[in-house]
Formats: sequence, structure tokens, C-alpha cells
Amino acid sequence: MTDTKGKRAKVDDDEGSELDPELVMAIEKLQEVQDDLERVNEEASDKVLEVEQRYNEIRRPVYNKRNEIIQSIPDFWLTAFLSHPFLCDLLSEEDQKVFKYLESLDVEDFKDVKSGYSITFTFKPNPYFEDTKLTKVFKFSDEGTTSVTGSTPKWKDGMDLTNGVVPEKENHKRSHTEDSFFKWFTDFAQKESLEGIQDEVAEVIKDDLWPNPLKYFNNEAEDEDYEEDEDADDDDDDAGKGAEELEEEDEEPDEEDEES
Repeated sequence: MTDTKGKRAKVDDDEGSELDPELVMAIEKLQEVQDDLERVNEEASDKVLEVEQRYNEIRRPVYNKRNEIIQSIPDFWLTAFLSHPFLCDLLSEEDQKVFKYLESLDVEDFKDVKSGYSITFTFKPNPYFEDTKLTKVFKFSDEGTTSVTGSTPKWKDGMDLTNGVVPEKENHKRSHTEDSFFKWFTDFAQKESLEGIQDEVAEVIKDDLWPNPLKYFNNEAEDEDYEEDEDADDDDDDAGKGAEELEEEDEEPDEEDEES
């Protein structure tokens, strides 16, 4: 519970006078109600997690059925990736050739939803690497830390796309923009933020592509849909700013106005 005595002392110092006893009583009662709300919110969060975990179990056979159908559609995941406004820029020409062997993609939350999730790419036998599965795993601890692990592809001789050399054209160096998507599986230096490790690729796959890949395969998603999600994030950032900070931004004169 918040220390109301500390708050009173601070107000007394600022105003130089004692607070009205009735006002103090009202503040203490308000704090008690706020504490009750916090307990209810915590209980609600636990219930939401229980429901999410239960429905994850219900969704699993449906996802499995969906994956079985997808395997009968040529280049499904390649097409979905190339139709996605963010993911399309991550595949080089050589990556696209590898993705033709991509049989299934699977996102699975841990049984305890709060503890993490995994993203698994399953490939048919191919001339690029020995693996049939490549996985990236995100584990969240109760202390708020995140650990990330991933599969290191066992590339066949001369076929490593992550070393910047195009197979069968060893003298042809890739440009920076052609970095292989497969570096992502072993890239654990994600962007740090106040909320912990951020992996935008994983988040887009998990929260946007995975729920409805058919939308992208059919190219039904408009770029505006993805941009609106990003705009919403920007709005959330603005909402976190103080009123004075926003007012200062509004009051900054343009250079043209100053010159005039």
C-alpha cells in the first residue's frame, strides 16, 4: 500500500500548511479502493492467462489441420512472406529459393503463456542445409529477463547464405540489403527497450502473419493495415508523454516562421 504519510509530508512541504483531516481521510480511503482495484486487476490478469492457455490447447489441433492443408499448396509460405509489407524485405533472392522447400511454419506458446514461445520452420530435404527444422525460442523469466536461443543451420558445402557469398557465384559478394534471412535464427542481439528484448521479426510472425497467413497468401492485406498498427504504436508513445512535453513540441516555431 502506498505510504500516505509520505505523501502528506511532501504536500505539507510544498504548501507550507497542514492538510485538512477530512481530506487526508478521503485520500487514505481512495488509496484503499485503489489497492482493491489493483488486486482485482491482478486476479483478472491471472484469469485471462488461464483462459488463453486453455484456448491454446483448443487451437492446437486446428493449427495442425491448417498446416496439413498448407503443405498441399505450393510455395504457400514463400508467397505469404513476399506479400507481407514487412517480411517481404527480409528475403534475398537466394532465401526465396530456400523458402520453396519450406513445408510448414509453427508458432507455439509454452504451456505457461507468460514463460515464452517458439517459432519453428520445417523444411523438406533441400540442397542448402541438412536440417529439417530451424527453431528460435524466447523464454521469459519472472524477473523480467528474456533469453533467446536458435538453431544454427548445418549448411552444405558452398551453400552457406549467411556468409555473404551467393552459392555457385563465390566471387559475387552480396550487398548489405541482401543479408540472408537465415541470420535471424542465430541473431541474439535484439534491440533492448524498457520492456526487455525486442525482436521485431519474431513479433510480426507471431502476432501478424501466424494468426491468418491466408490473408497474405491471397494478397488481401493492404499496406495501410500494417501502417495503421505502427501508427497506433506511435500514438501510444505520444500518450506516454507529459502534457508539458507535448505543448513544448507544439510551440516550437518553424524556421520559415522565424525568418519571416
